[in-house]
Amino acid sequence: MTGDIVNRCASPALECSSMSIYRCRVNGKAVQIDSWDPQQPLLYALRGIGLTGAKIGCGLGQCGTCTVLIEDEPVRACVVPIESVARKAILTVEGLGTPQKPDAIQSAFIAEQAAQCGYCTTGMMLAAKALLRRTPRPTIDQIKDALAGNLCRCGVHGRIIRAVLRASGQVRGARGAKPLG
Repeated sequence: MTGDIVNRCASPALECSSMSIYRCRVNGKAVQIDSWDPQQPLLYALRGIGLTGAKIGCGLGQCGTCTVLIEDEPVRACVVPIESVARKAILTVEGLGTPQKPDAIQSAFIAEQAAQCGYCTTGMMLAAKALLRRTPRPTIDQIKDALAGNLCRCGVHGRIIRAVLRASGQVRGARGAKPLG
């Protein structure tokens, strides 16, 4: 069993089901998530603890708008059951940086104006963050491959690619600058 089972009955005379408690680390903090359903999608469990950065999109794991990192790997939170994240580290967009000290990928997205409607942005940033952890200086093809599962309907793919290049130190200067080298 992945979670600790506790009895949530207020009265021993009542017939109650047990609720599982799933302990994990979310954005570097120890968190306890209660759920009656071990198959509850992580996306809804995150919303239950006040984290709404991962967006609700297709609900099928196909659009990438709900992307979070589990153990530094991008996953679709809408199809990941809560029971599978017990004792694991989860990173959401809320854990990337702060307005005062944004993460390099957030700063690069701002510099390149890589968000239009913003719906795909959090998933794109987390997929890019995972790529940059694995491959600090990715090629354009590696960036395209890493972001292939994240859909953007606004058509800012060029800006998103430049933002990832900027975050990796391969683009400097004004928005839209050509990659170095």
